[in-house]
Amino acid sequence: MKVVPLTCALGAEIQGVNLAEAGRNADMAGEIKALLLQHKVLFARGQDMSDAEHAGFARIFGTLEDHPLVKSATGEPGIIQIWKTPESPSEPYENNWHHDATWREDPPMGAVLRCLECPPVGGDTMWANMELAYERLPDPVKETIAGLRARHSMEATFMAAKPANDRLAMKARFPDPEHPVVRTHPETGHKSLMTGGFITHFTNFHTPRNIRVGQDFHPGMSNLLEYLVSQSFIPEYQMRWRWQANDVAIWDNRCTQHYAVMDYPPCHRRMNRATIQGDRPF
Repeated sequence: MKVVPLTCALGAEIQGVNLAEAGRNADMAGEIKALLLQHKVLFARGQDMSDAEHAGFARIFGTLEDHPLVKSATGEPGIIQIWKTPESPSEPYENNWHHDATWREDPPMGAVLRCLECPPVGGDTMWANMELAYERLPDPVKETIAGLRARHSMEATFMAAKPANDRLAMKARFPDPEHPVVRTHPETGHKSLMTGGFITHFTNFHTPRNIRVGQDFHPGMSNLLEYLVSQSFIPEYQMRWRWQANDVAIWDNRCTQHYAVMDYPPCHRRMNRATIQGDRPF
């Protein structure tokens, strides 16, 4: 196996590897898991896998989970189909910086995404290193956000355009969880920013430390939230992958955000994703 770093911030391509085989080979699986912790996002080209092999490889990282709004592959409930067509290019949208499914109490550990069909040009995916984003924050900002917590919501994002009964039923199924703004990686101990597209507001900002008078609350909270969310926009923290059919991406959702660039309609883009269950952020 050859490992080729892709940027100074994150990402590496692994060459000379068969991921389907890695799903059955403990030594190879262990090496890939170690590389993921090091590089945060891994890529392998030329992986002609079945859905069953895709799921088998993804399970080296943990148990798979489905998605309440995205169709699963026939016979493989752990593989969801993120298929964009000219008729439905943005259901649900992905062109927003986000950690996957932070609207869950236990957001995913990561994901394995396989490209079945992609446009000849466009449809790239970008990732951002949120450990680097936290590390390079000014010290006064780090002091302000230490211990800060925030609410994340499916209701306010994917469900916002749905009828009220559907929206409230989904909220009852997935109540908006509260997560730390600064997350500690359970395996490496590194800290990272946990913000992204599903965050709605801070839950413990309104304290004497942050509020002089009541008028401080909304601009103070909103401006800080906007600033933290914007850290994933910084190019020095990012990488961008140009897809080919049979490419596979593996990412650590605990310390990265990603953004699927929606620049390719009216072309087709078909991706199958295995999402790996995670644990509660701390």
